[in-house]
Amino acid sequence: MKLLRIRLLAAITAVTTALSWAGARLWASLDTLPGVPAAAPLVLAAVAVVLLATAFSLRSRLKAARERQPGAKGVDPLGAARALVLGQASALVSAVVTGIYAGMGIELLTELDVAARRGQAVTAGFAVLAGVAVMAAALWLQHICKLPEDHDDPTTRAAQPR
Repeated sequence: MKLLRIRLLAAITAVTTALSWAGARLWASLDTLPGVPAAAPLVLAAVAVVLLATAFSLRSRLKAARERQPGAKGVDPLGAARALVLGQASALVSAVVTGIYAGMGIELLTELDVAARRGQAVTAGFAVLAGVAVMAAALWLQHICKLPEDHDDPTTRAAQPR
């Protein structure tokens, strides 16, 4: 399984932000710009909390197993793989959603004189922050699930400089 890179998530967010901002400008020219849902930052924050809880749980269980503590529960490889896939999928979706709310927020910044738009701009800003938190939690979960390098493998020994 390939690891997600910060560059990929940043590129997806940047492209989505540009497209969302262009779409929001077009939509605003028709005076029908949709609102930003108030639940958006809450939902993204909840996903970030779930990913963080999963990461903390896996990390503590892996540490206990590595230190051979009595009564330590092992980590099911399939469960760890599922957690990794959940984290990667959440990060990719969050990159798109963060870009959408960032583009909307940029357009809403041009209408700060309207009280309703000011509130929506703040909500969009919190949604962007929560989306970044989801991506960070997912990348940390991915780091925790990463298998250690196999130093006994002859192919890796041949690739190392002498």
